[in-house]
Amino acid sequence: MAIFATILTVLVILIHVYIVVLEMFLWQSRGPKVFGITPQFAKETVTLASNQGLYNGFLVAALILGLVLGGPVGTGFVFYGLACVVVAGVWGGITASRRILYVQALPAVLALLAQIFVH
Repeated sequence: MAIFATILTVLVILIHVYIVVLEMFLWQSRGPKVFGITPQFAKETVTLASNQGLYNGFLVAALILGLVLGGPVGTGFVFYGLACVVVAGVWGGITASRRILYVQALPAVLALLAQIFVH
């Protein structure tokens, strides 16, 4: 079960690495298609998206640090990171698009439940 929990956590990390790259570097080229926004809106919000991407990078860092550290401290980082992703995913699902619930929140919920079961 520990391997399964780690795999789910790595999946959340990979999803968020993609989100970081999309929001920080590909916002104007890929953002409109992925998020269903106009190119003009993407241009106007490029700074906001970059900032949001940076915050997603912090979630990635917390999760990677947690997996690398292991033990009680690492577990704390993983729990915190996954809980933050769940909250962000639920909030995004409520305020922006229901799709975020499935892409961001659901994998994090599954990973968090698996991690709780293991620890």
